[in-house]
Amino acid sequence: MSTPNQLPHYITSATPNPQTNRAPWYKNTAPTYAGIFLWFVFWQDAAKAGAPGGTLAQGLGWALLSLALSAVVCHVLFYLVPGLFGMRTGLPLYIVGTSTFGAQGGFLMPGFLMGVLQFGWLGVNVYFSSLALSAMIPVNAKVIMIVWGILAAFVGLKGIQYVAKVATYLPLIPLAVLLWLTAKTVGNIGQFDPAALVTAQQATTLQPGMISPPAALSYFGVLAAMLTYVVGFFATAGAAGVDFGTNSRDEKDVKMGGLIGIALAIFLTAGLSLVIVAGMAGGSKGVVSSLSSFELIPAILGQDTTKWVMFLLAVASFPPACFSSFIAANSFKTTLPKVNPFISVGIGAAVSIALAVTGVVAKAISVFVIIGASFGPICGAMLVDYILSKGQWTGPRAGFNPAGWIAWALGFVVGILPNLGVNVPAAPVLAFVIGAVVYFLCAKMGLQSAIVPLPKKS
Repeated sequence: MSTPNQLPHYITSATPNPQTNRAPWYKNTAPTYAGIFLWFVFWQDAAKAGAPGGTLAQGLGWALLSLALSAVVCHVLFYLVPGLFGMRTGLPLYIVGTSTFGAQGGFLMPGFLMGVLQFGWLGVNVYFSSLALSAMIPVNAKVIMIVWGILAAFVGLKGIQYVAKVATYLPLIPLAVLLWLTAKTVGNIGQFDPAALVTAQQATTLQPGMISPPAALSYFGVLAAMLTYVVGFFATAGAAGVDFGTNSRDEKDVKMGGLIGIALAIFLTAGLSLVIVAGMAGGSKGVVSSLSSFELIPAILGQDTTKWVMFLLAVASFPPACFSSFIAANSFKTTLPKVNPFISVGIGAAVSIALAVTGVVAKAISVFVIIGASFGPICGAMLVDYILSKGQWTGPRAGFNPAGWIAWALGFVVGILPNLGVNVPAAPVLAFVIGAVVYFLCAKMGLQSAIVPLPKKS
């Protein structure tokens, strides 16, 4: 066992990824990130916000502008610094994070936490993919959930290299579907009236005994809802930018990979989803059965075609499920080296399946809030750590770095409030801000543990 001023073996044995193993942004970072945002679970609910008219309540233009701002926030605040850290050190997240959370603390945060939250993602994937598959396969959706979860966990453990090859082409399926749906609905955009959409939805949500229907979101409300949705989805992937950065040759690769694979991909996929819903509303004078572009597919393409489309979208969701399992497995192999990964990942997969079968993950936005609350303050603290060290990785700090843990705890408390019934606008972003501000204040008050020099390797 190491003392507070000694470094654990997982740090001293880490080897930077050499330049010879790195590649241009368009061969790794950009396509991998873009594949995440092509997953239909991300773009399907871009117009939803729990209020009449959703994020389209103030018009398509404002919804798209809010989406663009959210995409920039993801790239600049959540991805860029982790990506630069990874590029400059060549070291993975669970090593780089030790400068923010300490040599002992980094073992748990973000290392172990990243693995745990991947099973939340796996649960979301299992739930929505199985529902889509059940439209074509005459088997109960819950049975499909069990089989899907087990297969994803197994392939994530043993066969990820084969899945990665298939994943190069499968993301083209949801892109083709989005373009197809857009082509079918874009002609009605000129007739879209946000007021008519809000009025129609208020009429359907007015319950007996209500004095007035629920109010639509304001301009700020739309922006806050979009930030919650997009940033909450992206938060863990932003921190994982460290790992992506280790495969980048230089700063240009890091920036271009984020601009194209994150910012542009977010705007393209969720933007097309917004256009699809607005087009449907425009063609029906505001009366739509759902604000989910995925749920509108039957009305756009017809029932028979929809079955095949949903089947293909589900198939295209299998690689993300395997990648979640793969990331979790890597995390657990590092943080729980004495535990057989089949056991640790198996337990995690069982939890994922249980979350899916019981429908706990049905409300994807609530899951996004939890993930944003968990990783928002991590990204915020890492940003300030980067600024204070003038863009250089300081190396691990002793034990549990108080500044990092205090920043994370306070940021998480604020970020999780929406799931406890407290209205906090743009909670994942606020969690990021709290984490950044608190880390800065703690550092200035001397609440950072000492830097422990890395041993020189011969």
